[in-house]
Amino acid sequence: MPRNTVQPNAWVALKLPNGNVKILQITPNTTVSLGKYGSFPSNLLLDRPYHLTYEVQDKREGETFSRLRVVPGTELNADALVDTTAEDEAANATPEAETANETSDADNEAIIAAAVGQELALAEDEAPEGSNGSVVTRKTFDERARQTLTTEEIEELKKKGAGAGREIVAKLLLRHTAIDQKTAYSLAKYKLLKEKKYVRRFTVLPLDVPMMAQWMLEDKDASKILEMRQESLALVGCWADVHFGGLPVEGVTTPHGGRWLAVDDTGGLLVAAMAERMGILYRDEDSQATTEEEEAEDTATTDAAADEANGNEETVSTTRPSRKRPHKDDLAAHYALTNSITLIHANSQPNLSLLRYFDFDASDPNPQEPYHPLFTNLLPVSWLQVLSPDDDPTYAERPADVSLEELTTWKTNRRGNYHRKRRRWARTRQIVDGTRAGGFSGLAVASTMEPVSILRHALPLLAGGSPVAIYSPTVEPLAQLADCFSIGRRGAWVANPPPEAEGKTLAELEAWEGSAEFPINPTLMVGVSVQTSRVKRWQVLPGRTHPLMMGKGGAEGYLLTGWRAIPAEGRISARGKYQKRKTEA
Repeated sequence: MPRNTVQPNAWVALKLPNGNVKILQITPNTTVSLGKYGSFPSNLLLDRPYHLTYEVQDKREGETFSRLRVVPGTELNADALVDTTAEDEAANATPEAETANETSDADNEAIIAAAVGQELALAEDEAPEGSNGSVVTRKTFDERARQTLTTEEIEELKKKGAGAGREIVAKLLLRHTAIDQKTAYSLAKYKLLKEKKYVRRFTVLPLDVPMMAQWMLEDKDASKILEMRQESLALVGCWADVHFGGLPVEGVTTPHGGRWLAVDDTGGLLVAAMAERMGILYRDEDSQATTEEEEAEDTATTDAAADEANGNEETVSTTRPSRKRPHKDDLAAHYALTNSITLIHANSQPNLSLLRYFDFDASDPNPQEPYHPLFTNLLPVSWLQVLSPDDDPTYAERPADVSLEELTTWKTNRRGNYHRKRRRWARTRQIVDGTRAGGFSGLAVASTMEPVSILRHALPLLAGGSPVAIYSPTVEPLAQLADCFSIGRRGAWVANPPPEAEGKTLAELEAWEGSAEFPINPTLMVGVSVQTSRVKRWQVLPGRTHPLMMGKGGAEGYLLTGWRAIPAEGRISARGKYQKRKTEA
């Protein structure tokens, strides 16, 4: 699906003025409701670019819907374009610098004018007593409220429309009795707060993995993604070295190239982040455009054939066989042999609910063409199929072969079930055999399971030198795992191996179940470390720079990294002739 314009049935993120993000699907011929910010037809967003800011206008006379207006950049950045250099210099000058203060007042008026966008002025009867229309005394502040615009007047302006909320903000600024006492920064801050509350604007943003993570963390249930923040999600992909695994090699029928192993308990967020790095998260634009062109040609050909059948002699017949799904053997290979993600899960079906926001339905075994890249590059396999595949009936029980003569006598539903079972068995067989063969390029884990139990069975499937990245909301499980691969345990293993490990081959030691002293073979990983990283937002203003204290709490988030090692067999010894150099005293 194109990533530069909004397409029908696409999921987008709408950023509201108050800072909240609303994720919804742009279904054609429907109404998009934004609560107090209004509603509008969804067709007004189709085929329009992302990153545009729209304003929900008032309903025109005779129309039942609100139109949208694209807000230009000069209007959005009007406050930033105001020159406040004179005020900064006046703040550092002596109190007698009256000329600088006058310049500051002019800047404030420029900010108000940028917010209003139309000519408005204070009415003389609304001016406080004892003032000349704009300046009031401190005594007046104590006697009357600083904001003279009442709630009833604001509600009346809302009913009239009030220019998409801009008129309300303008009147709030003009009816503020102490507006002349505000600096340019405080005035801009006050205006921004009122715009967030009353101005009916929103920005259309593409829905990507960082946006999804932030939305789940702040607006939804953060525990469903293990409170994984954007920086932790990025670190997992970096340390696991997730990247494009390469194109398949012609003539090779076994798995090759870049293949990654994943254990995901975040609802598919980790898989989505890995797929985005590998280039298989979004549909291919070229293939989708080609399919649409073929469908249009088929429609035109069908119309031409219908005109000819109705007796239209001028129509030239260009009929051709209708485009159908090409016939494929049920037992043929289905999944990609390279650039794939093998997901190990503990249930009968993996929890990949978040992938539906990226137009992929993991519960549909037979989607329509063109296929999503994850349909062939995401290989789900259960722990039972990895550890004991013969106990899984889907893998062990092969459907009986039926001759073509007998198959033609069956009813349509029975034939469909027969082919469906054969395809499911072939796909399961391909996934399980390819996973147990090993040779993966890396391992990424974000799970509630014990990390030791995961690595005990996942490490033997990795190729030598493959990176490992494990995320955990708390540090205790990762600290225990790091201790299992410490230098002390590795030295104790080499000097005095446990009795259970004596006499076993290297392959048997990799699959060793562990003991109380050695929960896992400590020689299978090197360079193990535990780290954490949390990005904090700061307010950067002259003389008022400090971290924002309104950030969301929750788990800190920790990451264990390391590399798969293949122990050397036998005793290691160094040989060679060395000559000592004579040193002069």
